[in-house]
Amino acid sequence: MKLFNRWETDKLVIKEKALIPYIHIQEILVPRTGGKGAEGQRVWTQKTHIVERLMNKIMVPGHRGKKHKISSYTCTGKSATAYKTVVKAFEFIEKETTQNPIQVFITAVENAAPREEVTSIEYGGARYSKAVEVSPLRRIDYTLRLMVQGSYQKSFNKKVSIARALANEILNAFKVSQDSAAIQKKLELERQADSSR
Repeated sequence: MKLFNRWETDKLVIKEKALIPYIHIQEILVPRTGGKGAEGQRVWTQKTHIVERLMNKIMVPGHRGKKHKISSYTCTGKSATAYKTVVKAFEFIEKETTQNPIQVFITAVENAAPREEVTSIEYGGARYSKAVEVSPLRRIDYTLRLMVQGSYQKSFNKKVSIARALANEILNAFKVSQDSAAIQKKLELERQADSSR
């Protein structure tokens, strides 16, 4: 069975061992379950297909810096719009790399997932920042959110379509280029964690 009836999913490779249980790539024709796995399970997202998780983020990407800046067009929670956006982005990726776009996407997620971040600890009335490791589930969720928000930032009120911006974001993360919003944020977080050890 091929994803979107186009791309193979049985030969996909996840290189990072910590992320293998959390990047779900089971065979599925249409990655749209409508949250069926959510009933009675606390951490059900790890059993959701990774492409479906990307589509869910596209529907409601959230806001950067607490400003309700982007809240129209593709951000209205329409699953059909998110579906078309992802398919078109994968087509752009396939055309540029001549590789399976789902494999490119998985590698991009692995490259952009931050390993450490900073948390604030209060000790004796003073606040300190401390470096902490990021859980694998949070690593993936955070990366997907940053990819989608970076894509919207580059396409909102501009000539670039969201599908093209998403494809560029995934390709930049795949190449570990600092043009990717997710890679930039990962490097910034890990730099802060290094300095607050």
